[in-house]
Amino acid sequence: MEENAVEITRRLIECPSVTPEEGGALVYLADLLAGAGFDCTRVDRGETANLFARKGPKGAARTLGFNGHTDVVPVGDTGAWTVQPFGAEIRNGMLWGRGATDMKSGVAAWVAAAMAAEVPEDGALILAITGDEEGDATDGTVALLDWMAANGEAMSACVVGEPTCPDVMGEMMKIGRRGSMTAFFTARGVQGHAAYPHRAKNPVPALARLVAALDAHVLDEGTDHFDASTLAVTTIDVGNPATNVIPAEARATVNIRFNDAHSSQALTRWLEEMADQAAADTGIGISMTVKVSGESFVTPPGPLSALVATAVEAETGLRPVMSTSGGTSDARFVKDHCPVVEFGLVGKTMHQVDERVEIVQIEQLARIYGRIIGYYFA
Repeated sequence: MEENAVEITRRLIECPSVTPEEGGALVYLADLLAGAGFDCTRVDRGETANLFARKGPKGAARTLGFNGHTDVVPVGDTGAWTVQPFGAEIRNGMLWGRGATDMKSGVAAWVAAAMAAEVPEDGALILAITGDEEGDATDGTVALLDWMAANGEAMSACVVGEPTCPDVMGEMMKIGRRGSMTAFFTARGVQGHAAYPHRAKNPVPALARLVAALDAHVLDEGTDHFDASTLAVTTIDVGNPATNVIPAEARATVNIRFNDAHSSQALTRWLEEMADQAAADTGIGISMTVKVSGESFVTPPGPLSALVATAVEAETGLRPVMSTSGGTSDARFVKDHCPVVEFGLVGKTMHQVDERVEIVQIEQLARIYGRIIGYYFA
C-alpha cells in the first residue's frame, strides 16, 4: 500500500493538471480505480473535469467518502525551480514537483488505502475527486455533490485530504474552516485640477476614511472553536498617473475571514452601513459588490473526529489538535452533505517553487488512511 501511494503520487505529479486542465490525472485515476473494482463516472461540468468512484453497493448503510483535488496552481517561473515542475523526481528522500504537497500525495495515499481495503457488504467507499479546487471552485466539488444528489449517491461521512499539519506530521486536523468574503468598493467623485480642489469632488479621502474605519473595527474576540475574525485591506487603487489631477474614481478591496459568530449576509449589511456612513459624511457616492467564497462551519468534536484522531495517533504518536485555522477548502461544500473533517500532510512547501514532500510522509499518510477506513467499518 505504501509503495503504491508513492508511485501513484509520482504518476499524478507527471500530469500537468494546472487549473482548469485535467492533464491526464483523472484519466489515470479512473483506470486505476476501475481495475480495483470501483465503479467510476466522470462528472465533468463546464470546463472542469471531475471523477466519482464507488466501491461497494449504491445506497450502502455505511458509506465513507474522500474528497480531494488533482488540479494544481501554476508553476510560476520555471527557471527558479531546481527540478522540472512535472518531473516527479525523487532525491534526498523527497518527491519533488508541483502538487507534491497540495494535494496529489493526499489523493494518492487515499487511493492506495482504498484499493487495499476490505469493504463489508453493508459498506461502501466513495471518492469525489475534482479538478477545480485551486480555481473558482464553481464546477468542481459542487458539481460532484449536485450529481450525487441527482443520482441517489450519498456519503455518511467524509475525509478531505488537504495538507493540515503546519510543521510535524500528525500534529493537526481541521474540524472546520473560517468563512471568506471579499468586498469591492468604488468611490465616485468629480475630476478636477489639483490647484482648484473646490471645483472637484475628490473620492480618495472618502475611500481612505472608509477603509481606515473598517481596518480599525474589531469584529469579535473569537469563539469556542475559532480564533478572532480578521479584516484585511488588500488594495487601494486610483489609477491616476497625473499628479495635478484629482481623479474621478477610486477603488479599494477588503477581505474578511470570519468565524461562526458571523454570516456573510450579516457582514455584508455591516459593510453597506459603513459605506453609506462614509458617503453621507463626505458627499461622495460609494458603491460595493461582494464575493463570498464560503461560510464558516465547524463539525463539532464527535465520533468522526475521534476516529481520525485515533488513527493519526496510532501511526504518529501524536494526538492531532482539532483546528479551524487556515484558508478555505472544499470541505465548505461537503459540510452541507455530511459530517466532514480534514487530515493530510505537512503543508510547508505547497504553492512554492520546488514544492516537495517527504517519502516517509506519503507512506505514513497511506497507513493513516488505511486505519481510518478500517476503523470506520470495524
